Amino acid sequence: MDFQFWLMAFIILVVMEFLTMGLTTIWFAVGALVAFFASLFGVSLWVQIILFLVISLVVLVVYRPLAVKYVNSRRTKTNVDDLIGKEAKVVELINNLNQTGRVVLNGMDWSARTTIGGIIEVDTIVKVVDVQGVKLIVEPVITDGIINFGRNTVQG
Repeated sequence: MDFQFWLMAFIILVVMEFLTMGLTTIWFAVGALVAFFASLFGVSLWVQIILFLVISLVVLVVYRPLAVKYVNSRRTKTNVDDLIGKEAKVVELINNLNQTGRVVLNGMDWSARTTIGGIIEVDTIVKVVDVQGVKLIVEPVITDGIINFGRNTVQG
């Protein structure tokens, strides 16, 4: 009778994994499969449960990092992901209080806000630190301790 339970658990866990594709239940399906074979050989229920738990945990700990690495390696970064860390030029005064500001990055015009608060002047070179919706979150580029605020510079 135990083998029917483990077989059903295995099937349900595999179906759940195919439905979610989240690498969440496959590890327990492997444990259920091992417990299923153990039940076919007449192993006691407690040993089957322990096998299920131990095998599931070992497979989870050992193989999940590898699986996640290879599954995520196929993930295509979007263009937005590539913007973080790039430099842009301020073409409209950035003022968070007035919700104004535009930058040009890779020939494209973007709305921009700043992380530092205050105002960033036109012609300032800024670095993208985040993207929130259609707005770039930027901060002035610091070169050799000097912050370039457009036509003005500030010694840092």
